Amino acid sequence: MVKPRFVIYKDRAGYYRWYLQAINGEKVAASEAYTSKQAAINSAHRVKQIAYSADIVDSTN
Repeated sequence: MVKPRFVIYKDRAGYYRWYLQAINGEKVAASEAYTSKQAAINSAHRVKQIAYSADIVDSTN
């Protein structure tokens, strides 16, 4: 694999989900369940658009 990717799949219950796969093949993030494939795709697009600007917050203090 050349770059990370969002993988859309259908779970055993028939819902659509996505996971973010790192270059090494590891799953690094996953979605909730969606009733339509388009909703899962839209969610992956939203995460892709906003994740670059997300802050990292240390809540262990």
